[in-house]
Formats: sequence, structure tokens, C-alpha cells
Amino acid sequence: MAKYGEGDKRWIVEERPDGANVHNWHWAETDCLPWSKMFFTKSLSDLTILDGQGNLRIKTKKVEKVDGEAYVNIRKGKVIPGYEISLSVSWEGEAKDGEGKTLLKAEGNLEIPYISDENADEDPEVKVTVKDEGPIGKALKEAMLAKGKPLVLEKVRDFVQAMAKGGPVKDELEAKKSAPKTNTTTSNSNSAAVSKEKVGVEKEPKKEVEKEGKKGFKTITMSEKFNCRAKDMYEILMDENRWKGFTQSNARISKEVGGQFSIFDGSVTGINLELQEGKLIAQRWRFGSWPDGIDSTVRLVFNEPEPGVTIIKLTHSDVPEEDRYGNATVVENTERGWRDLIFNKIRAVFGFGI
Repeated sequence: MAKYGEGDKRWIVEERPDGANVHNWHWAETDCLPWSKMFFTKSLSDLTILDGQGNLRIKTKKVEKVDGEAYVNIRKGKVIPGYEISLSVSWEGEAKDGEGKTLLKAEGNLEIPYISDENADEDPEVKVTVKDEGPIGKALKEAMLAKGKPLVLEKVRDFVQAMAKGGPVKDELEAKKSAPKTNTTTSNSNSAAVSKEKVGVEKEPKKEVEKEGKKGFKTITMSEKFNCRAKDMYEILMDENRWKGFTQSNARISKEVGGQFSIFDGSVTGINLELQEGKLIAQRWRFGSWPDGIDSTVRLVFNEPEPGVTIIKLTHSDVPEEDRYGNATVVENTERGWRDLIFNKIRAVFGFGI
């Protein structure tokens, strides 16, 4: 992820008295770290976790730190959030006996070491510590994990959704969308009528495009060369044990047409559409972070121009530009996944590099 403030200045428009970023055509970048600190301070300070249940009282005290970077890029009205932050929250707990006598008061810390836009569809790791490691202290810690962790993760998900909508610039974006458009008057009523007729004509093709369902989707194409036989690459991509090996993640892959597959610990699921050994793999792919009902199509065509050299042509169509959270990095992340997590890993693990 590029760091805030390090974008190409040819594409980032600064606030100037002599110019305006009309319709946000160029990149408009906003530092969101101060806003992020305020968001988590408001959401996670003095948050009641348990209020007497099981003779335990637990609540957060305050947000000790929010470190890292967070920003929102706006281009042509599209929100592109970016963030890599960590946070630390102090908490306190009290355990009482059946008669209401205090057995122990303890303090601890809750840490989330990594919250990132690249993992917006996944809950981040949460670590809980307590200063008193005795039996009662450990009981308070376990209660904080069991009851406090879900509440904290709920606030993190609120943050992810807020950033996807623009974070601190959300109100500004909504104001621009809802601003009434000014009508320009013309001295010639006939020309105004003609203009209305033109507008009516121009609306029809737009409806046709929306009907085709292609707006908001992209196609990824790649051509990759490997030092191996085509059948070897085919077998690797259709064998779940080899998938587990080069991705270091769980995989279940059917080798039959119409069979289902699940890779990257279930993050990607789909169905085999067409299989020709050593020649073609066609599948329906779906990422868990995509909006409901959205599927894409993957076609891997194998060509062996000479023995021991294989060229794979990838066409990954109908990839949505945004995930269910509004993050507009789906196409970029999918392309990087094919290149870095699949093709380059196969070269490294199986020695097929060229």
C-alpha cells in the first residue's frame, strides 16, 4: 500500500486558490489518521463488557494509541480507502464473590496489531493481556476475550464500512451528490426543445449498457511462461494437495466438470465449467468478500510451443470493481493474487521459473 503523501504529484491535486478538482477527476487524497484516532477513541473508550454477569465487571478504559497510516483517495467520485493501522486499548476488571466482596481488581490491555484495507473482509487478530496472571486474573482475561473481543471487532467493522464510504470526507461527498443542478437559461426556446430531445435520445444507450450488466466489472488478462510440460501445470492447478503446498492454505478441488472447489482457506469458491487435460481449465470463481450473487469466470488456456515450455493465457472476466464493503481495490488485488500468490509461487516451489 502506498504511503500517505507519496503519490505521484502529477495525479494528486492540491488545494489551490486558482484551480479546482472538478468532479474529483484527478486524485484527491485526504489524511484520515486523525479521524481514525477520533473514531476509535469514541467507539472503544469506557465500553462496558460485563456488568455483574458471573460476578464479573469489565470495561475498557481508553484508547492508548492508534498508529500507522490511513487515507482516502477520491477520483471521479469513487472512494478508494487505504489504511494499515494498529491500536491498543486499556481495560479493567473486577471479580466478586457470591456475597459481593471484591476478590480481585485487575487491569490489562487489548491490542489489534494490524487492521488493513487489504484484509477488509477478514476480522483482524485481537490480543488480550492481563497484569495479574493468577487464577482470577486469568478468568477476567478469558471473559474479556469471550465477551469483549466480539464487541471490539464490531467497532472495527464499523470503521471499515465508514472508510469505504469516505471516512471524514463522507459528508462532503454526499453534499455534492445531493446538490441541486443549476439549469442554464437560453434565449432561444426552440434550441432548448432540441436539447431536451437530444437528452431523451442519449438516455437509451445508457439503459442498454446497464441491462448488459457489464458496468462496474472488469476483465483481467495475463500471459505467463513456465519451464515445464503443459500437463504438469494442469495437474498442479487441479490437485488440492499441491495447492495446499504452494499456497500454504487449505484447498478442496474436484477434478470433474460440475464439481466444486474451495481454495485459500475457503476465501475463493467455485465450480468447474470445462476441463481439457493439459489444454483448458474453465471455472466459475467467487470471492467471499464480493457482493452476494456475483460470480466471475476464469479461463486458463495451456499452450506448449515447444517441449518443456508452457504458456498459460489467463482470462478472468466479470471481476467486480468493488467488494461488499465498497472497497475499490478488487481488480488490483485479484490481479496481484494471480501473479504473486499463484503463478510466482508455482515457479518458486516447483522450480518452473523462466
